[in-house]
Amino acid sequence: MAESFGTDAERYDRTRPRYPDALVERIIAASPGRDLLNAGCGTGIEARQFQAAGCTVLGVEPDARMAEFARRGGTDVEVATFESWDPAGRTFDAVVSGTAWHWVDPAEGIAQAARVLRPGGLFAAFWNAFQLPPAVGDAFAAVYQRVVPDSPLNLQATKQTLAVYQTMFDKASDPIREAAEFGEPEQWRYDWERTYTRDEWLDQLPTTGALTQLPPDKLAEVLEGVGAAIDGMGGAFTMPYATVAITATRATTA
Repeated sequence: MAESFGTDAERYDRTRPRYPDALVERIIAASPGRDLLNAGCGTGIEARQFQAAGCTVLGVEPDARMAEFARRGGTDVEVATFESWDPAGRTFDAVVSGTAWHWVDPAEGIAQAARVLRPGGLFAAFWNAFQLPPAVGDAFAAVYQRVVPDSPLNLQATKQTLAVYQTMFDKASDPIREAAEFGEPEQWRYDWERTYTRDEWLDQLPTTGALTQLPPDKLAEVLEGVGAAIDGMGGAFTMPYATVAITATRATTA
């Protein structure tokens, strides 16, 4: 699944939400400089945000299709998994990862981050965790259960979404605590919301999780059912988001 998102890189980049400016600014302020490594940079969404804020960004991305899209957007990218990537002696002021760290082996990934971070450098993995409104979540879950009953999205389409994400945040934090090179991890949270029209949500939906691998007929059936549910709610809905970052500072001495 991790390598399925490049199937339609343009759609992914167009529809996936950006990250709060306040998070970008806080990461920069907490870093000793502006030389960043972006683990799992995808199409370059967060890389472009950091570049716009004055940072130099090198991306590492396992999907060549996503990497090529990011390059066209102005990001320098090397194709590799983060764990196997060869830094060739290069070091950075921060290692950032937007909605990608859950695809990295947490222990191997944090060991790699420790190797490439300068003393006092910052590690920051962050996600846009969505919280479907109850009425929307119930309607979506019914569609998923009918069309793709074994899809993991059945779980994510419930009111427990943020709790599911918290398990992922904890999984990212534990190896940091076990790594001697880092201080105690912190969790930063930024709450915001976005209103989606029917067409906007249906445009983004094919980029999520197991839907990237659905046969075209099943995907069309999901989109039809979800679209009908949104039509029944007036053609739009407001999605609360919580952007959560797991951060830790590398020790100033080895």
